[in-house]
Amino acid sequence: MAEIRRKLVIVGDGACGKTCLLIVFSKGTFPEVYVPTVFENYVADVEVDGKHVELALWDTAGQEDYDRLRPLSYPDSHVILICFAVDSPDSLDNVQEKWISEVLHFCQGLPIILVGCKKDLRYDAKTIEELRKTSQKPVSPEEGEEVRKKIGAYKYLECSAKTNEGVREVFEHATRAALLSRSRSSGKKHKGGKGLLTGAAGSCWVTMDSELFGNLGNGGTATVFCCGIGLSGRSTATNPATS
Repeated sequence: MAEIRRKLVIVGDGACGKTCLLIVFSKGTFPEVYVPTVFENYVADVEVDGKHVELALWDTAGQEDYDRLRPLSYPDSHVILICFAVDSPDSLDNVQEKWISEVLHFCQGLPIILVGCKKDLRYDAKTIEELRKTSQKPVSPEEGEEVRKKIGAYKYLECSAKTNEGVREVFEHATRAALLSRSRSSGKKHKGGKGLLTGAAGSCWVTMDSELFGNLGNGGTATVFCCGIGLSGRSTATNPATS
């Protein structure tokens, strides 16, 4: 039995592939029929770097009807997956317009992994034709990476629940991030301070509360939303409360 337990929450637009990703990873089967999620929990045992981890997988509904209920899933999380569908450029737009602000509001300081689901549809002829009707095309890896930098996510990964490509890698990276998340949040309390955070759009000195400064520590990492952009970086200031 795994002695280490971590919690993962997955968010993103409805029908972007979140639930299929979780089911394929935890149960090994691909659900052929789409059933909108309200809230579902799964558990999977993951082994990374010689450590056995019991990973609680919290699925959420992406539809607006559940915007008030979804925050109930966030407490005590260790890592967040923000998903979009490769065959839906609009779902990637919503990562920047909706999901990152919600996640940073409720889960400040936690590692975020951006996941492009339905990778198998990138070169699907029918998908390409349907998107062409609205002058769109499937999301490219470069576009996904660009958004990762903008929101300050820990990593950008792609997968296909249907073919199982990249699925295990998503959760191995998520588990590693969750383990690091715990180490950053443990230790003595801090009273706050300043840190220099950097992002794709520049850098900014940020005055941080005790929890966030504690996550950063001396050389730790965290993600915040500052000046309208996601910044992810290292603290270069000494916490005045501990100096």
